[in-house]
Order: sequence, then C-alpha cells, then structure tokens
Amino acid sequence: MRPTSTGLRIRLRLAPGQEPADVAASAERLRHAWGVHGVYVEPVKPGVVELRLVGFDVLRRVRMPRKAGGGFLRVPVALREDATAFVRDYRAIPHELVLGATLSGKSMYLRHLITGLAAQPVALAGIDCKRGVELAPFAPRLSALATDAGQAAELLPTLVQEMEDRYDLIRARQGIAPSTPDEEITSDVWGLPESERPVPIVLFVDEVAELFLVASRKDEERRDEMVTQLIRLAQLGRAAGIYLEVCGQRFGAELGKGATMLRAQLSGRVCHRVNDEPSAKMALGDIAPEAVGAACTIAPERPGLAVVGDTSGGWSRIRTPYLSLADAAAACERTAHLVPDLPALKPFRPASLTKPRPPA
Repeated sequence: MRPTSTGLRIRLRLAPGQEPADVAASAERLRHAWGVHGVYVEPVKPGVVELRLVGFDVLRRVRMPRKAGGGFLRVPVALREDATAFVRDYRAIPHELVLGATLSGKSMYLRHLITGLAAQPVALAGIDCKRGVELAPFAPRLSALATDAGQAAELLPTLVQEMEDRYDLIRARQGIAPSTPDEEITSDVWGLPESERPVPIVLFVDEVAELFLVASRKDEERRDEMVTQLIRLAQLGRAAGIYLEVCGQRFGAELGKGATMLRAQLSGRVCHRVNDEPSAKMALGDIAPEAVGAACTIAPERPGLAVVGDTSGGWSRIRTPYLSLADAAAACERTAHLVPDLPALKPFRPASLTKPRPPA
C-alpha cells in the first residue's frame, strides 16, 4: 500500500484461478464501496495486480506528474484519468491520427508534441494548409513547412525520396541486394551504427482534409499523388525513422480514394470533442468501439479532454494541460540551433526562420 498525491496504490496477489479481468470487473463496485472517484487495475506480474485509487477528478485541473517518463522520441503530452502521464511514444506507435472539432484542444495537443520534440535531435516537418497559421509560430525549429496543397505536393515526394535513400543505406550496411523491394526489408535505421544513423523525421499534417479537397481534374490528379505518398510514408516510414502525426476535424471515406487506407495505417488514435457520433467512429470505431460513447460525451467547456486508443483495443481518457502559443513558440526559438542538417529539406525551410540562438 502506497499513498500518492492523488489517492492510493495497492498491490494484490490474486487467488488461485483468478485473473486481472476478474478484479477489473469489480472496479466500479470497489469505487462506490471505498467512496473514491475511480479505481483502475493494472497487471504488475503474473498473479499480482495494482489497484490505483484516485480520490478526485484529476482531469478537472491538470497537473502533470513530476516523473512523466519522457525520453528520446517519447513526449509526456497529457494526463490520464488514472493520474499517470500519457506519453506519446513514436518508437512504439509510429503514426497517429488526432481528430477533434474546432476549439476541442487539438492545437494544444500539437503544441505539447512539438515543444517536447523540439529539444530532441529530431527533424520536424509540417504541412499546414491553413496558410501556416497553426505551425508557422514554430518555424524556427521546423526543417520544412508547406502552407498550401501546392507546396505539400512538392514536400511529400521529397520525404518519400528521403525514405527510399534511407532504405538504400540499410541495404548497403547489411548487404541486402539493391533489387530487394522495400516491403521485404525487415530491419530499420535503429540497427545502424549511431554514426551512420539518419536523424528521425516527424511530419505533422494539420487539417488533413484540405489535402483531399479538389476543384478540378488537375487537382484530383495531384490529390491522388499526395495521398499515395502519404500512404507510402505511413506503410514504410517507420523503418526509415519517419513518423506521421495527422490531425483533422473529420477523416472518413467521404474524403475520397485512399482515406480509409491511410487511416488504417495510423495505429494511434486521439479523439477530442467532435460534432457527431460518426466522427468519433472514424477515430475509434475500428480499434475500440466502446470508446466511441466516451468521446461523444466530452463537454465543450472542457477543452483538451480526449479519448486515446490504439490497435490493442485499450483506451482511456486524457487531458492536455494548458500551454500558450507564445510559450510554445519561445521554446521552438530557444531550440532553433538543434535543427538538423538535411539537405533534401533545405528548400522547404520556413522563410520566416529567425536566426538560431546558440546554446546557453
């Protein structure tokens, strides 16, 4: 038994024939019996589970734990309802879909991700078809930024070529024949020596639906090319150290050809408040159907509250703490000197890039 700032943690040894699911099924009854806000069950090892008793609604006023579990390509971005940190781990879940209506908290979630990655040896690239209003404040730390569909149509092939060059590097290092298809290469850049390993790239796509909208046949051809390139990055990018963070208000089959295939590759899902149940189903229905109802009950007066799930079927409620745009932009300016040297992305460096500050 161990007291915490939010409640109590108790470890229980299971009786013969019991399993963690038996204890989890009793969590609601235990919550009422003990008069606490929530009881959460976590397996520790075979035969032992931990009960996390939370005495109040920790998502009402978010305070991140001091030991949040960050690290390389790991960003503590929000607080779970069981008072533990939700860590966005790109090595474990390389690609993620973030959905939410206007003023639901998507931008706050994005700010925490960018500021968390800004201090790491990672290249950040962005596609923001709202003329860059969401991602332009972070320009000092971005290696590439596309602010409309035309620029995105040029940036995406460059990223695909960068991915293919990294596959060639893996082949050369491991003696794989150059004619081997990318899909048959099972290793990745993390198997390369650190001196030869290319820097990871995280691509943020804001308002992904803008890439699917077309007004003419010419635009339709460009759209098909961009979607194909996004799908290739989602399918093959992980092994090359390229990760996707795709954001939007709605993301379903009605967007057009390739939307469902792209969504299927985004194994991480974060659903903020949405305008209708079908939007919640687009985010969570295919991985955690029972989470759809929880997403539909998010109140407008609680921005930043979201339901997060993954392809394992697990889900939980999280809430992102407040981070002002000015503070996030300042963090990116302080870390501008960490922008890695990627020659392929130099033509896409934001024009508003300020002079990098030397390290303190």
